[in-house]
Parts: sequence; C-alpha cells; structure tokens
Amino acid sequence: MRYYLTGSITGLLAALLLATSAQAQAPAEGLSPTLAAIKKAHVVKLGYRESSPPFSFLDQAGRPIGYSLELCEAIVEDIGIEVDDPQLKIEYVKVTSDDRIPAVVDGKIDLECGSTTANAERRKQVAFSPLMFVAGTKLMVPKTTTGTAPTDFKGKTIVVTKGTTNEQAMHAVDKKFNLGLNIVVSPDHEQSYQMLVDGKADAFATDDILLSGLIARHKSQDRFRVVGDYLSYDPYGIMFRKGEPQLAAVVERAFRRLGSNRDLIPLYNKWFVARLPTGERMGVSISPQLEESFKVLDDSAGGTN
Repeated sequence: MRYYLTGSITGLLAALLLATSAQAQAPAEGLSPTLAAIKKAHVVKLGYRESSPPFSFLDQAGRPIGYSLELCEAIVEDIGIEVDDPQLKIEYVKVTSDDRIPAVVDGKIDLECGSTTANAERRKQVAFSPLMFVAGTKLMVPKTTTGTAPTDFKGKTIVVTKGTTNEQAMHAVDKKFNLGLNIVVSPDHEQSYQMLVDGKADAFATDDILLSGLIARHKSQDRFRVVGDYLSYDPYGIMFRKGEPQLAAVVERAFRRLGSNRDLIPLYNKWFVARLPTGERMGVSISPQLEESFKVLDDSAGGTN
C-alpha cells in the first residue's frame, strides 16, 4: 500500500527541514556580532603598531610584540572560552595612528593593541578595556636645546604624528599662548622621530612613554631628551567595537583574571622595567595611579575590590 502526503503536510515538513538547516548553519547563535564572526572564522584579528615600543612594535625578525599585544593575547584566551573554541588563531594586522579607529569600526580588526588614548571623543565611536597605562604629551628635543616649555618654542617647528591626541594638544597649546608654531604632521612615530633626527623639526610631541621608548630603541640617550610638563592626560586602553556588551564583558573578564592572578604588575615590569626582547631597557617603574587601578581589578579573596 502506498501512502501520499497532502500538500499541507509536505509544506510543513519542508519548513521544519529549512528551520533545522538554518539552525545547523548558525553555530554562533546568541553571540554578539564580533564574537559570532570570530567563531565562524576561528580567527581573532589583532591590530598592532610598528613603532610604539614597548606597547606594540616589531622585534628583530619583524614579528609584532609588546605589552599591549600580550594583553590582547590574554583577551583572546577568554574569547576562546566564550565562543567555545580554545584553538582560535591570531591574525596580526598592521594599523597606524590615523586608520586604527576606522579599522575597529569597519571590522578590519577585532582588538586594537597599541598605544591608544581612551578619551570621551573616541568613546563615541569605539569601546575600551580597563586602564592599562597612563601617559601624557611631552616634547622630545635635542640635548643641546635649552627650552623645555612650549612657550620656549615660539615660532618653531613641532612634529606630531597624524591622528593622535598629541596633535590636538599642540594645536590647543599653540592657540592658548599664541605661539605661532609650525605644527607639521607625519604618518607614524618612527617618521616623526626621523624628522627630529634630520633637523626638520625642533621638537617631537607625543606621549612621554613613547618618546622614551623611541630613544631607548634607537639608543639615542646621548642625543635626545624628553622635557616639559604634561600637556595632556592620556589614559590608554585596548580598543574594540562599541555596542557589544558581551564582547565588553569578555574584555573586562580577561583583565580581572589577570588582576586576580596578580599577573598585571609582573607583565608591566616585563615590558617597562626589565630588558626588552630587542635589547633595550625602558626603566620606567609603575606609577601609583596605575598600580592602584590594577589592584581594583583583583577579585580574589585577598584583593582590594
């Protein structure tokens, strides 16, 4: 005996099969867009900088290394737990000070692991991790230069790196004191440094720690020094896409894991106090403000939080 399905039953089965198929093709269901894309590709894209030691720079073999990258790699571990994929691969993507924010917004990278200031203006476009460093704008000048304050450089040429808060800070100082500065812009920190070396600028303005990192990297302590008071306040964070609470929770959880395991201060000392893998030594002890920020992330029984 042969049985025939009516049209309605056939349609119902077809719909069930389609639903089952759709469910099977959506393993990332319930994940935020970034985490879903990571789960699908099995890859986390980390944005790095080529010349922001010790945060993000290249070693002698041309591989991205640094303090910020180690923090990002710790976040990748927690992302792996969140998406149930402990074998996630990392793809390193070069970014610059000028294109780093669009790279995050447009999905070119998942985490930006550089030396980026987490300010209110940028938070309109992207999200940031808990505090990982505090810096501020200062000036790098030749050791033969007697001036230390911006007012000592009236009418002089100051180089800044494009897309940085330091560029904004120098324009604000120029306007405030009517200095008539010639503020020139270069594409990255290395080229800004080279302009100073070549005598095309009288000073290079960027975050003090980056200036110290460049001097250490080029072993130019006998030629240049960092001078002046802070011209801006620049709290650093790892940057990621805005509007994804689940991703934000994963980033926060990674920092709290490091804080509770007492890993943050040793990690800081590895990159700022000890000798770097490239041979230089920064010799910059952790500030009381940053140390206290790290302690607040300690959720362990003996922690301060």
